[in-house]
Amino acid sequence: MDREMVGSASKGRLNVEVRRHGESAVVTPAGELDHHTADLLRESLEGCVAQGLSRVVVDCSKLEFCDSTGLNVLLGARLTAEAAGGAVHLAAMQPVVARVFEITGAEAVFAVHDTLDAALAQ
Repeated sequence: MDREMVGSASKGRLNVEVRRHGESAVVTPAGELDHHTADLLRESLEGCVAQGLSRVVVDCSKLEFCDSTGLNVLLGARLTAEAAGGAVHLAAMQPVVARVFEITGAEAVFAVHDTLDAALAQ
């Protein structure tokens, strides 16, 4: 299966890696997703869709924090991907990040998977 590395970017407390997995993009943000770092993830997600990878799996296993700005980035990416005929899937959320989605009800609008493998298998 095609698993090429597409790119990596870092800004302070957040590092974002993007790789291709078949017809999907796997985006792995590591660190803290907040007002100061959100553009880094936004640019990576928008780049995936612009390259024709409208099925995006966000591997949240290394995401330590997500505030409302980060949540809005993911919600915006979901709309962009859906407009292109794709979707955004979230995988392996840490409890602190999952709680933000639970409190806001955002978990209801995403396909959320316990593991990255489960997200990629669907």
